[in-house]
Amino acid sequence: MARVRSKRSTTEQVNPPVVVEAPTPPDAPGPGASPDPAKASSEVTAAAAQAPGQKHRPAVDPSHFAPTIEAVLLSTDKPLPILRLSAALGLIDEEAETTPAESSDLIREAIAGLNAQYESTSRSFRIELVAGGYRVMTRPEFAEAVARLHRTKIDGKLSRAALETLAIIAYRQPITRADLESIRGVACGEVLRSLMERRLVTITGRAEELGRPMLYGTTRQFLEAFGLATLKDLPTLAELKAP
Repeated sequence: MARVRSKRSTTEQVNPPVVVEAPTPPDAPGPGASPDPAKASSEVTAAAAQAPGQKHRPAVDPSHFAPTIEAVLLSTDKPLPILRLSAALGLIDEEAETTPAESSDLIREAIAGLNAQYESTSRSFRIELVAGGYRVMTRPEFAEAVARLHRTKIDGKLSRAALETLAIIAYRQPITRADLESIRGVACGEVLRSLMERRLVTITGRAEELGRPMLYGTTRQFLEAFGLATLKDLPTLAELKAP
């Protein structure tokens, strides 16, 4: 029986199919090479940069949020911290416990812009940082007129003994009643009770000494009443000295 020869072309026998490989990107590792750890770390850091509760937003001009910040602050009589302002502006979720630095900077820049507008137009108020939050406050030069309107509050001002006691607590806190009375030279029980009723002073703990006496310190309402952002804003002894 005669053999039948394959009809496969001579070209296919002489020139086998050529396999074309896809070009390797310049930044891709070669065969067998391990990935660049520095690049991998930077990619992980970038992916984790967005804090929990933060919403992804493109870059925004701080002045875009200024009217909303102004409206929110005018609607309350208490200082609002950055966290609550960020939630009100929709920059973070309401359940978030921290504020991303980007959102904080955005709010601070918007507030600075508002204060610049108030200053340039000679407004009677500005936004101040008080007791860890922002609040709209009248300027000092209008204090007398505001005081006349709120005469009932002025009538309930602190006595000299209460002011002395409050000053000692503010600068020496936490402090025991015994130490407080040692500095003043008189009993302070009634004065302390009065300051606590006004929520200017509170019990902060107990001293690690015989009898475990109670320790006293100032409150957030104390900061609000005296227009202080933190206790670090208390005037120094040099500033209190008469010129």
